[in-house]
Amino acid sequence: MANASLVILNAAVWTGIRSAGRCQAIAVFDDRIVATGSNADISLLAGSATTVIDAGGKLVLPGFNDSHAHLLLGGRQLMAVDLRNARSRADFAAEVASAARALPAGRWLIGGNWDNGAWSDPGLPAKEDIDPFTRATPVLLTRTDLHMGLVNSAALSAAGITAGTPDPAGGAIIRHPVTGEPTGILKDAALELIRRAIPPPSMDESLTAVGNASELAASLGVTSLQDMAVGKEWESWRVFQAFRRQRALTVRLGLHMPLSDWFNTREIPVGQQDSWLKLAGVKAFVDGSLGSSTALFFAPYDDEPANCGLLMQPAAELGEQLAAADLAGLQAAVHAIGDKANRILLNIYDEVAVQNGSRDRRFRVEHAQHLCAEDICRMATLNAIASVQPSHLIDDGRWAERRIGPERTRFAYPFRSLISAGVKLAFGSDWPVAPLNPLEGIQAAVTRKLDNGRPWHPEQRITVEEAVNAYTVNAAYAEFAENEKGVLSPGMLADFVILSQDIFAIPPEDIAATKVLCTVCGGKIVYEK
Repeated sequence: MANASLVILNAAVWTGIRSAGRCQAIAVFDDRIVATGSNADISLLAGSATTVIDAGGKLVLPGFNDSHAHLLLGGRQLMAVDLRNARSRADFAAEVASAARALPAGRWLIGGNWDNGAWSDPGLPAKEDIDPFTRATPVLLTRTDLHMGLVNSAALSAAGITAGTPDPAGGAIIRHPVTGEPTGILKDAALELIRRAIPPPSMDESLTAVGNASELAASLGVTSLQDMAVGKEWESWRVFQAFRRQRALTVRLGLHMPLSDWFNTREIPVGQQDSWLKLAGVKAFVDGSLGSSTALFFAPYDDEPANCGLLMQPAAELGEQLAAADLAGLQAAVHAIGDKANRILLNIYDEVAVQNGSRDRRFRVEHAQHLCAEDICRMATLNAIASVQPSHLIDDGRWAERRIGPERTRFAYPFRSLISAGVKLAFGSDWPVAPLNPLEGIQAAVTRKLDNGRPWHPEQRITVEEAVNAYTVNAAYAEFAENEKGVLSPGMLADFVILSQDIFAIPPEDIAATKVLCTVCGGKIVYEK
């Protein structure tokens, strides 16, 4: 055997293989692991040109695989105004005013991450809150869940939205109850009316965004990311391909293209595909989000008795499109949050499987936040993957019971029930909707403790090992890559992280404070602290 290109010694290597337990060292040649074992055995594989890292007894894990994120959007958000820390309507307005002053007149102010549920005055903002200091600056500020946004009068004018503009299918223009004028709040598909009016970013801006996002991912130990594209007409794919031509990727990307894009053309764009960049499947929506009151439920919202949520497109139409994509061999990843939305999606998945015949298709339910008890077992029967984002439960737990009551939240983020039923959990962040840091997600799933320290439905907690599995081997399974990554053993891709603490041994409340000391992807060190 040739000398290893990289050797990790004196480590506590958690391989992810239960029967193998832990080992001390790893040897890498090129982009693959060639051996794991004792310090003595692996040291024999090091030569004069081998890079040797002494891990100092620290924990080594397989690289984290984020099952649901938006890399390009997140990178752009890093370059935009971030309103996550606003704690009142006045804070929100002051931060927008400051950002607007820094822009030339006529330039769009883009940003978001605001969460009125965290404000001292939690009502929705309106265009009047920001119009006085943004008259020459069109504004689009999306809520943290990306299913609702606030725009100002300049943006409404640029998009041609007036009191007479009808609500688009799958969206809502919120209007003043007396005048009928738009308040500036737009939900789901209505946001597209604004986005069409925004000048597209240049390719250079997009490449900078991807570079910034990739650096953040590496610093957090994310070596694979399953991207749920939100752009139109293959935008993310074109940007990722261009980035790869110009710079080496430091995170592996699997792109789920918008289902409508594929269905309307039945084409897949050409370009190199391998373990670094691949088209993974299609992404679609059944409903919206709980925070925007557009998640679809059987019963009305407790605080909005006339509202059960939004169906983003007719179920029959969605079923037709998913059946066609499935017949073409494309994996389906579909957003469903409310209990009715999840029921509709499982019905469609069942019908597609019967119509197209048996195969290993690995249907994905993205979010799966609110389920009826009987649908948890049904997911297992369908071998559907629950692609879930545990950090969301920390946000929703603060106000979810006000929206849908305590009975329906019993099966909110039901991780323990899903695992007990035999459903595979694949963890992700939904970044930039929530923080990209996997360690925050692991802590949320294990403790379910809200910011005030109160555990939210602690009966649905899972173990640290189950949570790490959801971010590694299960996430790899969710993208048909379990034979390439997710565990640390000979022949697997050399993607792993070194952590500052042993997250299996410390109090669960301290997991999120753990730091990534080193990230290796494809046998190359892509981050060192």
